[in-house]
Amino acid sequence: MAGQLNPNVLLAVPLAPLAGSAIAGLFGTKFFGNKIGRTASHTATILGVLIAFVISFQTLLAVLDGATYTGTIYNWMTVMRLKLEVGFQIDSLTAMMMCVVTFVSLMVHIYTIGYMAEDEGYNRFFSYISLFTFSMLMLVMSNNFLQLFFGWEAVGLVSYLLIGFWYTRPSAIFANMKAFLVNRVGDFGFILGIGLLLAYAGSLNYGEVFAKKEELATLMLPGSDWRLITVACICLFIGAMGKSAQFPLHVWLPDSMEGPTPISALIHAATMVTAGIFMVARMSPLFELSDTALSFVLVIGSITALFMGFLGIIQNDIKRVVAYSTLSQLGYMTVALGASAYSVAVFHLMTHAFFKALLFLGAGAVIIGMHHDQDIRNMGGLRKYMPITWITSLLGSLALIGTPFFAGFYSKDSIIEAVQNTHIAGAGFASFAVLAGVFVTAFYSFRMYFLVFHGEERFGKPHPGEHQNHSHDEHSDEHHHGLGPGEKPHEAPLVVTVPLMLLAIPSVVIGFIAIGPMLFGDFFKGVIFVNESHQAMEELAHEFHGAWAMAMHGFTSLPFALMLAGVASAYYCYMVNPKVPAWFYSKFHRTYTLLDNKYYMDKINEVVFARGTRVLGGGLWNVGDRTLIDGLIVNGSAKVVGWFASVIRYFQSGYIYHYAFVMILGVLCFLIYFMPFPSFAK
Repeated sequence: MAGQLNPNVLLAVPLAPLAGSAIAGLFGTKFFGNKIGRTASHTATILGVLIAFVISFQTLLAVLDGATYTGTIYNWMTVMRLKLEVGFQIDSLTAMMMCVVTFVSLMVHIYTIGYMAEDEGYNRFFSYISLFTFSMLMLVMSNNFLQLFFGWEAVGLVSYLLIGFWYTRPSAIFANMKAFLVNRVGDFGFILGIGLLLAYAGSLNYGEVFAKKEELATLMLPGSDWRLITVACICLFIGAMGKSAQFPLHVWLPDSMEGPTPISALIHAATMVTAGIFMVARMSPLFELSDTALSFVLVIGSITALFMGFLGIIQNDIKRVVAYSTLSQLGYMTVALGASAYSVAVFHLMTHAFFKALLFLGAGAVIIGMHHDQDIRNMGGLRKYMPITWITSLLGSLALIGTPFFAGFYSKDSIIEAVQNTHIAGAGFASFAVLAGVFVTAFYSFRMYFLVFHGEERFGKPHPGEHQNHSHDEHSDEHHHGLGPGEKPHEAPLVVTVPLMLLAIPSVVIGFIAIGPMLFGDFFKGVIFVNESHQAMEELAHEFHGAWAMAMHGFTSLPFALMLAGVASAYYCYMVNPKVPAWFYSKFHRTYTLLDNKYYMDKINEVVFARGTRVLGGGLWNVGDRTLIDGLIVNGSAKVVGWFASVIRYFQSGYIYHYAFVMILGVLCFLIYFMPFPSFAK
């Protein structure tokens, strides 16, 4: 059915979750009288997301059949020639993102019924996650920078509410404020980039800006030797660095684990953190004009992919291990963007969404079974108590480390190949980073897997430092965490395990199915643009001989050897000879301290930026505000006027001779001022 999609049907995609959010938020919370119960709240929100998913899937099928839509839904304001609109651009990139966002959101909504069953904020949580889905859909469906920025800020706002969901806990309030402020740093760059494009392209519409890309490529930033397009793209990417947690704006994401586990899957797997990846892919016509911007993207992604993976090795909180894994995989996506392999980045975005949501929700199921104990040192042997969680977590881990035939293999291996075939500055370091990251990812993933599901049963026993790494996911700090003596873990209810099984299916098969059309077919034709001078995708296409052949070849590749080495190392260190980690700790204590303090990035931010801002603010207040403005300008001018008035008052005595004297004095001053003096120059 090639042709135009129905805009009224498309409008239902974001509005259905918004309606569900409004119902749960307005009628299901204490603030508005709690007029409806829990069942009505979760039914309304799940129904809204289900409607959005069904329409999104139908839209994807229509797009595959050749249908598209680009147009204005609502004209908000017209200022001279500038149009501020709400509009949709539905193409293959948008339709794919719509399906991923709505499917993962639907799984999270269903999972939440069981996970948050005992929480007092049950209805409020459903309202928030449904509102988050609306915001993300508005972002990915937009056809202009204004709506993109609205969705961008809306997901940031709702993530603030979700991370600080337990607002009585100081750690949660600190975490959501940290996420909010760090993202504002990135958003400042983002809006500068949008402003530059608006100033020189004269429009906020994607199509109109892209149509002027050749003209933009010739312009220089006034007062500098920088090309305008380079500065604009770097500014846009700074926004992506904040939202997609790239170094050094990554510091907010691990702390966001203070929120309930379902939002970790929703925000940190498939939606908010991938918004930056989606945005850069959408802006490929602009980024392709600047090798400098691409090099910047490539290097930042490489640093994030490798060095955030190192941090995952030493984490003991089950959710934080998965969180640092997310950071590392976002780095892989960013590396692909810098290599001009935009379709590969989006492909990894899609595969990662499924297996990372699976791992987060699996971690949540473990937390439920362990009575909210999140320390993997207190687990072990859960395989026989939680078989569904075990097998789904194993499948998710195999996909994450890039096991051939699993979804993550096809996307991650394609990224490694793309980097090795690019000539952008920084490609050498990027190639090393993504290869080393394979070993690191396999090591920390199976370290967690072995400690949680195999080996000695360590639960129900006192351990030194047992609660040091807990974020106390579900209750206040005073609540008992962990299994008591004699207690055993238990499998989560079906409402929790069914989403795990449904997410496990695409985690295994989606890569095999989608790699051909998405990377080497016409799926992104006319949507993603690559400059002829960037050959990475052409080289990949030349080497690709089908999904089966790629997987079989993968068994003989260097990444597979590194992956096996990582799994084997984790098995030896934590199952065969547990003394090895202790030996490494004693020999490399300083390195461990560096990693444990997260490269001291939080300390640097605190000392340099936070304290520096306070010092600067104090100086501006003392010198600028109190001394200059209040003291000199305001109070000083008042004193001058007062002194002048105190002198003048003596001449306002009522005596005529005083007035005559002032008049004569005034005339004398005029004569002196205006009298021409003779020149004595010869």
